[in-house]
Amino acid sequence: MSAKHKKKNLVELIKDKLEMAWIFIRREKIDQIISFFCIVVFISAVLIYLAENNNPDKPLGFPDALWWSIVTSTTVGYGDIAPQTFLGRVIATLHMIVGIGILAALSAIPASILVDQKIMEGLGMSSYKFEKHIIICEWNHRAKTIIKELRLDPHTANTPIVLIANLERKPIEDRNLYFVQGSITDETLSKANLAQAATVIILGDDNLPDNQRDTQVIITTLTVESINPDAYTIVELVHESYVLPCKRANADEIIVSSELSGMLISQAALNHGVSHVVADLISADDEGNQLYKIEPIKERVGSPFIEIFVYMKKAYQCIVVAIQKGPEGEVISNPSTEYRLEENDYLIVIAEERPNMII
Repeated sequence: MSAKHKKKNLVELIKDKLEMAWIFIRREKIDQIISFFCIVVFISAVLIYLAENNNPDKPLGFPDALWWSIVTSTTVGYGDIAPQTFLGRVIATLHMIVGIGILAALSAIPASILVDQKIMEGLGMSSYKFEKHIIICEWNHRAKTIIKELRLDPHTANTPIVLIANLERKPIEDRNLYFVQGSITDETLSKANLAQAATVIILGDDNLPDNQRDTQVIITTLTVESINPDAYTIVELVHESYVLPCKRANADEIIVSSELSGMLISQAALNHGVSHVVADLISADDEGNQLYKIEPIKERVGSPFIEIFVYMKKAYQCIVVAIQKGPEGEVISNPSTEYRLEENDYLIVIAEERPNMII
């Protein structure tokens, strides 16, 4: 971008900010309060001038009267100029009362704005300008667990999460959870700033029948992908029959909740205790082992998997269970011992804490 274009963009930005400031001033009637303040200052200056100018002991000129009026409006005065006549003191008393009232009105504006903003956020009426944030579409009992787990992970402990749901108000208290009230539409997604989001979690609406719920999830996925195809979309379905349409909608990761729970129950029946291991691995709780995806290891490209496996166990007390081809590519679980690490491969490991790797 040329210097000329940069200068033009800067001028346009300043112009937009000034227009927004003027709209804010007009909306909050700040211009009317300031105009009234100036009128009061001028009238008080004229009145105190007329009352004190004829005082033979200490006549008061108009510039000094104007100075006194301004200072007395914001404070009780510096004491350098004080009315000497009875009429002047009456005017000064009234002026101080009016001045305090005007200042109180001005100082109340920021407080009222903050209160209104908090109320609007709680009711889901605000818009947000976050970047690299997480958006959760729809609310159900699983959403609460999702937010809890995200907060337990250091990488997302303070990440802004914007919830879009047809609720009356924000369902849980979370300092970095923000709420947009309404159904999933272009308007509500725009309020959540989908265009700059890093991850979008699309949940099913439990108030709808299963088939209708999955259909709505697919429609939401299509909408999300059309606005921000770079966002990583995680989709929750009820029925496996909707997986293919969801893949066609370009969902990055699809979780069939009924199938997943069914497989876990069957594995627990066949292999007692397996469910405890799975729960331990997928929970972000501080206790126990968890799954981590580690950044690509440039220095170990070309090494056989068995060497990587042994090294990671000895050096970091973690177990490599899978390789992912790129940050969002194919996952190879339990690779063969002869598999050689390729450039941009990620390691998926089981460990008590994320390995601080220098390999």
